[in-house]
Amino acid sequence: MKNVVWTGTWVAERLGVELVGDERLSDLLGLALRRNPRRAHLLVSNVLGKHVPQSPSVVYGHGFALGRRVRELLGAEDAGAAVVLGYAETATGLGHCVADGVGLAPYLHSTRRPVPGVDTAGGFEESHSHATSHLLLPENPALLAGAGPLVLVDDEFSTGNTVLNTIRDLHARYPRDRYVVVALVDMRSAADLGRLAEFATEIGARVDLVAAARGTVNLPEGVLEKGQALVAEHETTEATRTTEATRTTEATENTKTTENTKNTEPADSRPGHPGAARVELGWPRGLPDGGRHGFTPGQRIRLDAALPAMAARVAEALPEGARRVLVLGFEELMYAPLRLARELEQVVSAEVRYSTTTRSPVLALDDPGYAIRTRLVFPAHDDPDDGPGERYAYNVAGAGFDAVVAVVDSAADTPALHAPDGLLAQLAEHTPSVLLAVVPSYVPARPSTERPSMLPEPLRGPAFSSYAPDEVGWLLQDLSDVTLEAPTEEREEAIQSGGAHYAESLPVEYQPSPQYQELFQTALGTSAARIAQAVGAVTELVLAERSPHPVLVSLARAGTPVGVLMRRWAQHRHGLDLPHYAVSIVRGRGIDANALRWLAAHHDPADVVFVDGWTGKGAITRELTEAIREFESAEGVTGFDPEIAVLADPGSCVRTYGTREDFLIPSACLNSTVSGLISRTVLRSDLVGEYDFHGAKFYRELAGSDVSVDFLDAVAAHFPDVADAACAQAKELLATDRTPTWEGWAAVERISEEYEIHDVNLVKPGVGETTRVLLRRVPWKILARAGAGTDLDHVRLLAQQRGVPVEEVDELPYTCVGLIHPKYTRGATGADGKAVTV
Repeated sequence: MKNVVWTGTWVAERLGVELVGDERLSDLLGLALRRNPRRAHLLVSNVLGKHVPQSPSVVYGHGFALGRRVRELLGAEDAGAAVVLGYAETATGLGHCVADGVGLAPYLHSTRRPVPGVDTAGGFEESHSHATSHLLLPENPALLAGAGPLVLVDDEFSTGNTVLNTIRDLHARYPRDRYVVVALVDMRSAADLGRLAEFATEIGARVDLVAAARGTVNLPEGVLEKGQALVAEHETTEATRTTEATRTTEATENTKTTENTKNTEPADSRPGHPGAARVELGWPRGLPDGGRHGFTPGQRIRLDAALPAMAARVAEALPEGARRVLVLGFEELMYAPLRLARELEQVVSAEVRYSTTTRSPVLALDDPGYAIRTRLVFPAHDDPDDGPGERYAYNVAGAGFDAVVAVVDSAADTPALHAPDGLLAQLAEHTPSVLLAVVPSYVPARPSTERPSMLPEPLRGPAFSSYAPDEVGWLLQDLSDVTLEAPTEEREEAIQSGGAHYAESLPVEYQPSPQYQELFQTALGTSAARIAQAVGAVTELVLAERSPHPVLVSLARAGTPVGVLMRRWAQHRHGLDLPHYAVSIVRGRGIDANALRWLAAHHDPADVVFVDGWTGKGAITRELTEAIREFESAEGVTGFDPEIAVLADPGSCVRTYGTREDFLIPSACLNSTVSGLISRTVLRSDLVGEYDFHGAKFYRELAGSDVSVDFLDAVAAHFPDVADAACAQAKELLATDRTPTWEGWAAVERISEEYEIHDVNLVKPGVGETTRVLLRRVPWKILARAGAGTDLDHVRLLAQQRGVPVEEVDELPYTCVGLIHPKYTRGATGADGKAVTV
């Protein structure tokens, strides 16, 4: 086997620098000399994708694996509340990959690029760096204010000074109980090892460290001066050495041209090398280019969905016969080109490598025992705040690349990029084909004097709801500490008299009797498979007709268990990790506009699929359609599809459903204890401001009666058994005319007049809505379709407990209909003259 020379040998021999530690260190690191008055040597990572071109899968895999270790360390609960912070410029991509590995972690990286109009949420100094000041510019200031763990990611952990400066600054503003420091290599000296623990004690927080490898660098006396002398000695010949190495390696390669480049547009008329060609990526509208202002899990999912098409455009633009391709990122813009390169690696036969340009001045020497063999020098092209200066691309010249795909953000797509001495021209001297892909620079909207620019991140369990944090994010505000419950009879009187809206208060949470709980368990046992098949069918319809990567948005709270089950089906059947949020919609008031604003800011509205449990007469369907129309007109946002996807559509109100049968869905039998312990939503002007999410309560005290997860698990357990039937059902539905007939609405109008109620809002059709009437409202009577069987056992039991008559009716389009008592007053009597029991 051929011996591989360690790329730290040259520096180690001349300066006496010694690398000591794990066996993996020499694989992960090489050594070079830097032009820096504070530190002579540079640890050059072979797996970071900054100075050394590397397989994008290797780069991404190392970061993702560190994120998985963090998730294991924190546990799923704390990992779901974590925020990841990466360091500019070197670790911006690494931090992103760690956030992916952690799971549902939002990500932010520090930046050295000030952005006009964006407030600074913090900053710190990196003492050994050539550019020391770091800024924190989150679009959402609340991103760093949560109580969950903060995960800090850098490529190396040397003295610990940078991390301590960061924690000190942030802890003073946003104190928390736990921090996790992540690095590819932990290179602290013996003297530095105890500082982190001492600091943790000082601030009263836990600080953990996760690293891929550990070791230290032994530096002899006078190493800084010796290093500076070596740099001065060799820099005078660096350009000549680089040119000679390039000519030797690329003698035959440089005869190629880019005439085979396909599906590209010529570079624009700005001065530039004629070989550079522009590739339009089709970057998703409104998607941030990275974590400079924050990057949410939902935005990651949008990127995941868009990557295959973007990589295909790049692949199509590559010259025929290209054997070795470099995707070259730009300074802090590391994650987007890394993910693009990793996707490209999957679709082309060429060997794909990834690295980025940098601000760091490093000596280049053409020696196998030195980590930086060549360098390209070009003027800064992003109008940096520190003025014009040099930028660098290392180990690109002489590497034999048949094509280089330069990926920059639009702020860096300037005349300097296209100048005769700019990056593109420099690349074209060393490769036959240069492609340019520009990612739109994301700049947060400036705060309006009329509306705040940001809304908080979704609430998640276990802090809010008993669902796992990845099952659903609640676009609600927590009103758990507010007394909102009122006796049912008082609520009904206020609602019907016009003195209050039903969403301004909550009914006293119904506590099911042991007999009723047993009935729920029995109903679940008999209907779980039937529900599973309907879940599968409606999810398959959504994936086939609405979006291959939908964003599920359930209507809280009855729709939320269904949304969770649809998400689980997509995971089980297709390996998809779909985002799922719960939002509030209130009859007569519309959907939460702030929730829509949040969704539009984080996802493509065209991917949003609203989810509910079932339809009754279709009032919410109509409410949503009108609310979306008004929202889009007012906001200038388009793309939301107001049609709801439901498990059951007995009212024939929608096109996307699992079944149109009116049967018992056990989640309708209970209130919060089958809906993550969340109340129905609340909209009251003294509690919900103009720019707040609607509110809801988390009934933590009912945990002993909670069956929310039991319900989900019982249904999901049948997914393997019903998969074929569900897919066949979806296929059949796809070939069926599913145009809504609104049959249910017509029946409700008829019943309203026949029973002299004269208000369709007091007629609640279907098993689910009838159950709600019995649990929340003042019921007058129940209409049951003649011959209805066990699907109505729980309805009959509740009616018996509340003294409500059940009347059998022929030719009822629903299994049952609940009638709320009209013109309710205390002591009212029913149509049969009997007192209504409340």
